Amino acid sequence: MKIFFIADAHLRHRNNIGYDRLLQFLDSLKGQADHLYILGDFFDFWFSDQGDVYPDFQDMIGKLVEVKESGVCVHILEGNHDFALRKYFGEKLAMEVIPDCAVVTLDGKKLYLAHGDLVDTEDTSYLFLRKILRSKTFSWFKEQLPSSFWWKVARGSSMASKRWIGESQERLAEKMYAFSLRKFEEGFDAVILAHCHEPLLRTVELDGTERVFVTLGDWIDHFSYLILEKGQFNLFFYKLSF
Repeated sequence: MKIFFIADAHLRHRNNIGYDRLLQFLDSLKGQADHLYILGDFFDFWFSDQGDVYPDFQDMIGKLVEVKESGVCVHILEGNHDFALRKYFGEKLAMEVIPDCAVVTLDGKKLYLAHGDLVDTEDTSYLFLRKILRSKTFSWFKEQLPSSFWWKVARGSSMASKRWIGESQERLAEKMYAFSLRKFEEGFDAVILAHCHEPLLRTVELDGTERVFVTLGDWIDHFSYLILEKGQFNLFFYKLSF
């Protein structure tokens, strides 16, 4: 079994630096991967009204469909930028959509998977905003205006992630590492997170068993991805083949 994990492409425009590289990477999974897990913020924003999709995302969504139809199981965890994905990706495209976190056993390993934006419980301002944006009230408000309006707003906004504002990636990664240690005590073999954009892989021995902590990096600067195969985790950095 061969499982791939990626996160934080933050796709916004068709001419994003990583767009074609990501298309090529997804193509390479056909006939190679059994599962693809996307751990959030694949898109820098997501608004879809009655199946309408932001035009610059069409090629990427089409590629995901190709990957799925080739036999790869595609699983999408929602991020802090792209959420409310179930109606389109789950109901329309029949991909698995996971709102917060996932507990799965793959290749004999018990894994805890999440985007990671809920790890820092001290960031109460963000957690409050997150709750509002996922509320039924905001969902109703969002539906009163067409997706094209929200696309325009999103295109004109700055990328409001901790990569640009707030605490450093290194500080956030350390909080995530502390979080993973607690999960290891609960019996998880690996904790895989995203959100901080820093590609990291650390191993810890606990009760005679090796445990693995991973933050997946991004497809903005690092073009990083994780593979789990034959019980081993490895981080890679994708380069265009042309």
